Order: sequence, then structure tokens, then C-alpha cells
Amino acid sequence: MATLIDGKTLAQKFHEQIKEQVLALKAEHGIEPGLAVILVGDHPASQVYVRNKIAACEKAGIKSFHHRFPLETPEEELLTLLQSLNQDPTVHGILVQLPLPAHLNTEKILDAIDPRKDVDGLHPVNLGFLIAGRQGPVPCTPLGVMKMLESIAYDLTGKQAVIVGRSNIVGKPMGLLLLAKNATVTFCHSKTKDLPAVIGQADVVVAAIGKPKFILGDWIKKGAVVIDVGINRSEGNKLVGDVDFESCKKRASFITPVPGGVGPMTIAMLLHNTLQAAKNLCKN
Repeated sequence: MATLIDGKTLAQKFHEQIKEQVLALKAEHGIEPGLAVILVGDHPASQVYVRNKIAACEKAGIKSFHHRFPLETPEEELLTLLQSLNQDPTVHGILVQLPLPAHLNTEKILDAIDPRKDVDGLHPVNLGFLIAGRQGPVPCTPLGVMKMLESIAYDLTGKQAVIVGRSNIVGKPMGLLLLAKNATVTFCHSKTKDLPAVIGQADVVVAAIGKPKFILGDWIKKGAVVIDVGINRSEGNKLVGDVDFESCKKRASFITPVPGGVGPMTIAMLLHNTLQAAKNLCKN
């Protein structure tokens, strides 16, 4: 039976550490980290995510600037705001809540963020830094997963890691981080042939495919570590992940729950990236 990797408890430890560092930064340099969050439209899940991020900022002593726009907001209005936030010295981090409405060009919006303030790590400059193994903001969810693996002292060297999903937000950067720790990485997606067999070879499985309870227990290699990034609503309106938790926990050595797993760590890493962006200002 698998041991739970408790993301909620681990995230709380990071929150406490970040709060201490925020206080020190303010005392030593007079800098109070600030995060601007942009929400367009009334997507229910996005509203919840933004509310949780703002609440976490307040608890950690990070100032939050909430910019909420109606669904039909024109692209130029957002680009004008981003230009202003890029130049605002009180704003160290900028987050555009995704997904954006269909009429907006997501790439154009994200590209308009100053890479130094890109706390989501999604600007092409920062993704390029990640590929090159250079310092820069790392996407929050993959970074949170790495911290969870560190928390169980898991040595990735030589391990087979399978990522189910290839998005720029999770899948691709996740693979690069695992590769940097000497894992052998396989990306799986909707076109992968015999997915159960590929997953069955994995020492580490990272599920980020967006399909509820998609990965079944008999696909999992005995003793594997299973990281569930998925957040889905079941028919009973319960939150479930991309893996079938009950069957997978019988074969895995470690497993993350949903809720209470990767989600809280994503928010903790957002605060971490915002704090780091503010610290970088002191070096310039």
C-alpha cells in the first residue's frame, strides 16, 4: 500500500519559510514582494484558483494586485495593462490566469510579460533557460512536483520516468526537470501506442492528461511513485485526479492525493517564484 505524499502539509512548510524570508527582505532592503494577478472572464475554476492564490499571498506577506476583466475584454486592453505592470516597481511578479477566452491570443499575452516578472515560468525566454539548464523562473506545478520528490528523498538517477501529457505548463517542463536529475524520460500523449505498457515500465509516473481516473492500477509497476497532477470533477461533483487512486495506491510505493497533493504545492511555488523575483531586484 502506497505512502501518501501530503502536498498540503509540505506546502504549509514552504509558506512559513517564505513568510520569514519576506519579512527579512522587507527589513533588510525595504522591499515588499508584489504579485499582480489577471483574470479575464468568469470561468468558475479560474475564480477559485485566483482566490486561493490571493489568499496565500496575504498570509505570506506578499502584496497582491487583482485585475479582473469581463469576458469580452479586447486584447489591446490587456497588453496595455501588462506594459504598465512591467514598469511598476511595486510589482515583482505577473500572473495571467489560464485559460484565456478564445478571442484572445494566449501566446501574445504571455510573451508581453517581462521575463523577469514571469512567475509562471511560461515566457519563451524562461522556457529557453530551462532547456539550457540556466537559472530562471520555473513553471510552478513541475517545480512543486520536484519538491515533493525531494521530500521523500527519492533519487531519480537512472530511473525511468513517464509523463502522461505534453503541455508547456506541465508536461514539457516536467520532463526537463526530471532529465536534469538524471532520469530517463518518456513523454506520452493521445497518439502514444499501448499506453499501459509504456506506463508499466515507469519508476515514476506523472499524470497530467486531464482525464478523470484515466490511469488504472494494473498499469502501474509495483513500487512506482505516482504523481497525479490532474484536477477533474467527477459525476458526483467531487474532485478527482487523472489516476484511479484506489487501484493505483495498491501498487505504488508513494502516491499524491487529489485534492491535497500537487495543487497546494503549485500555489506554494508561485509564492516562491514571486519572492525570488523580488530578491533578484536587490541584485540589480
